[in-house]
Amino acid sequence: MGESSFNKVPSGAAQQRIPEARLASAQTSREIVGAKDSDAAYFRTLEENGIILNPSQIRAVRHFRGPLLTLAGAGSGKTSVLICRTGYLLSVRRIDPREILLLTFSSKAAAEMRDRIAILPGIHPQDVRLLQARTFHSFFLQLLRRQGTELEIWSETRRQHILLKQMMREMGLQDAYQPESLLSILSSYKTQLIEIPDMPEKSVTEREIKRILMQYEQWKVDHEKMDFDDVLVLAYRMLRGKPALLRTLQDRFRYIMVDEFQDTNHLQYELVKMIAAPHHDLMVVGDDDQTIYSFNGARSEYILQFEKTYPEAHVITLDINYRSGTRIVGLGNEVIRHNQHRRSKTLLAVKSGTAGPMYMRPLTSDDEARIALDRIEHEVHTSRRTFGDYAILYRASSNNRAMLEQLMIREIPYIEYGDGQLLYEHSLVLPLVDHLRLGLSRRDFTAMESVLPTLYINRERGMSHIVEQESIRAKKGPLVHLLTLSGLKDFQLAKIKDRLELIRSLSTMRPASAIALMREKFYNAYVEADDRKLLTQHKEMIKEMLDELESSAERFDTVEAFLGFIHDVIQKSQENNSDKSKEQGNRVALMTIHRSKGLEFPVVLLISAIEGSLPHSSALDADRLNDTAYPDADRAGSKGAAALEEERRLAYVAITRAKEELIISSPARYRGKKAAVSRFLLSAFGGEAEGTGTRASSMARSSAGTPSSAALARREGFASGAERSRSGGSAAAARRMETVAAWVCQGPGCIAWTRIAAREQGLAAKACPLCGKPMHRGSKDVPR
Repeated sequence: MGESSFNKVPSGAAQQRIPEARLASAQTSREIVGAKDSDAAYFRTLEENGIILNPSQIRAVRHFRGPLLTLAGAGSGKTSVLICRTGYLLSVRRIDPREILLLTFSSKAAAEMRDRIAILPGIHPQDVRLLQARTFHSFFLQLLRRQGTELEIWSETRRQHILLKQMMREMGLQDAYQPESLLSILSSYKTQLIEIPDMPEKSVTEREIKRILMQYEQWKVDHEKMDFDDVLVLAYRMLRGKPALLRTLQDRFRYIMVDEFQDTNHLQYELVKMIAAPHHDLMVVGDDDQTIYSFNGARSEYILQFEKTYPEAHVITLDINYRSGTRIVGLGNEVIRHNQHRRSKTLLAVKSGTAGPMYMRPLTSDDEARIALDRIEHEVHTSRRTFGDYAILYRASSNNRAMLEQLMIREIPYIEYGDGQLLYEHSLVLPLVDHLRLGLSRRDFTAMESVLPTLYINRERGMSHIVEQESIRAKKGPLVHLLTLSGLKDFQLAKIKDRLELIRSLSTMRPASAIALMREKFYNAYVEADDRKLLTQHKEMIKEMLDELESSAERFDTVEAFLGFIHDVIQKSQENNSDKSKEQGNRVALMTIHRSKGLEFPVVLLISAIEGSLPHSSALDADRLNDTAYPDADRAGSKGAAALEEERRLAYVAITRAKEELIISSPARYRGKKAAVSRFLLSAFGGEAEGTGTRASSMARSSAGTPSSAALARREGFASGAERSRSGGSAAAARRMETVAAWVCQGPGCIAWTRIAAREQGLAAKACPLCGKPMHRGSKDVPR
């Protein structure tokens, strides 16, 4: 496959110079640790086992007394430093392993540390058994158990959601809030050490949430349950209330090490400080440039102000990246250096070579998916790569709609590390889809129940009335029975009549026009007027899902075809989700950037790197929104500044996941509007994104009459592959395309196609994997 769709600099770059990191010095422990050094034998043994440390790593491993902040840049070998320092304390300093405590955030990381410490030279199995290498929750749960706490850990998310739904139903708040949002709010208060009775109650929404959570917490007390946050809260209270117990921990755990320190929340940090208080023999390892979990309470200020808490602290920077080549590391450096509130550091690289990031500027998200997957298939079919080499990263889960659909259509093996919920199944999108379903089949009772809240009618009351009236006199459109529901006012009856008329008209409309009309008539106002939804989800985040639904519907001529496509995609998704294995195996990995932190992949494809997506529209509007998600706002100057710095850190994390290849895609049009290349990319090339001086408008949306993607393309001077073929296009465009033999689905509205494989040459037709209709031989224009 040719490289015509890929460029060496992003579209709109102010300069052509490609950022490149300097190569690190080749000096290692072999040269630094001399034969006469008292610890030479330890480092020689490490070297014999393939562990060769650089100067900064050696300084961190040798650190003995007092607080130490180890700034560990991306791919700089921080885990090796932690385990080698543990080995150093045991082998060289002869520290009792019972005095060592390593804390991290995942069971997998803790197990990896124990396993790697166990194979260090000179370490006895008994040493590994005696030292503590645990997650925060595991360590403090063990403490609670030893102090007689017998509360059962309640970690079954599904049962938690059922309980909260039941409580809301009993309070007359059915479907008022999403259970996961309530649990997130509860967790936020606990990790900030705010008691539930002290939660704010200035508005109706705040009072409702407080009431629900108070009842939820009381239920746990009555049933002797605790969740993971409770483990840390109870441990904190216990240590505060039992000074003798705290002194016992302080005397025992003299050497404390904390991994991924940038992810520490207020509660975790307070617990660490309490135990480390008398001696301050505390080593923390982290990277302020990778603080991306502020919504979970993580604060970069703990790294930035470490010396204020511990004035005697040493600071060591691990600045050599062992993961990526000079150009990937260089791009990361150029992106992150524009953050104002960070520890100054510029990463060096050890991998030389000219391979660097490549940039795409497709027309739309659907074109983005097509071009990217053409490349992946080509690389796999030519045996250069496997599907398991690839990770597709994105800012928000709503960004993956086009990619997921294309993966399913082409039957490319993939694994999505998310909630497994498709756009069409989301609670905010489903009512619009169900209106379309009612337009085709007015006796669809499941869809009927879904639309009742948009008429401000309680689901149970409305459906009970409809079912009761249907038993007396059945109607073609049972929703009409709502007109006889008792207690309705004249304006409510008028709204029901309008809605009935609208539903009857939907079946003859183009699906995108139908969705735009519903949004204009009632749905935008419905979701924006719901303070309960706006409390837990940004208005822009709600809007972008609805925009994505419209964007998806643009491809279909009829409501029937669009709904058939949705049905097939959901069915296909359920089949793919039947494999419960979380291991990637030989599958393309899809995940948000947040989920990718700490991971690495041979090839990373970062999609939707545009204004309004990365940085996200919610960050661009953070100053206007009532948002408390950015605890560093005071330090950064404003919520907007703090939000943009965190978005830039997200871009940095995505870039630094790539080991060998990095592809960054910035669609020219996004959900019906022109989209600017992300300012984070342009700033790395000496430029600035369009419109960054004012509030970005890339996500702005006209309500109805949206022109088709093809019309928009013509207006902006772009053209899809099909349009270029029809119009003849320019000579350059023609050279960038090639025509390939393809199976093309004949089903109405279905866009599925796939290349004809060599083994299929004898077939006259085949069934479409998406809709089941016949696929006939044809051709497609694709990038060379």
